[in-house]
Amino acid sequence: MTDAKQHKFDKAYLRIAREWGKLSHCERKKVGAIIVKERMIISDGYNGTPTGFENYCEDDEGYTKWYVLHAEANAILKVAGSTQSCRGATLYITLSPCKECSKLIHQAGITRVVYQNAYKDNAGLNFLKKAGVDIKQVSNLEESI
Repeated sequence: MTDAKQHKFDKAYLRIAREWGKLSHCERKKVGAIIVKERMIISDGYNGTPTGFENYCEDDEGYTKWYVLHAEANAILKVAGSTQSCRGATLYITLSPCKECSKLIHQAGITRVVYQNAYKDNAGLNFLKKAGVDIKQVSNLEESI
């Protein structure tokens, strides 16, 4: 695939991840993730509380509850419960991964991460680069005319 065509697909998948993130009940940040393998979406996720818990992500002081799952973790866990595999897949995410999620991404076999916005700490991206994962930031998602 040409670079121009790949960039077009990257933007389209990131727009889907952005829409998916809008489903999150979190107030501070709404993060969406899509996992794509061989141009097929094999999983999706957004940040939120575990199944069976209340949907409120923040405590009374406005801090995120410690047990909230990040979007990429939810997407990876969804694949783990299916017949699919993340080996060789691309993760599209609206916010670059934290260091904890970066370990999951690498261990799941994801080989490429495309993100929109940078997280406050780039330790996760640095870890993924060291692990040989291809990293790309695409910040302008609007359609080009």
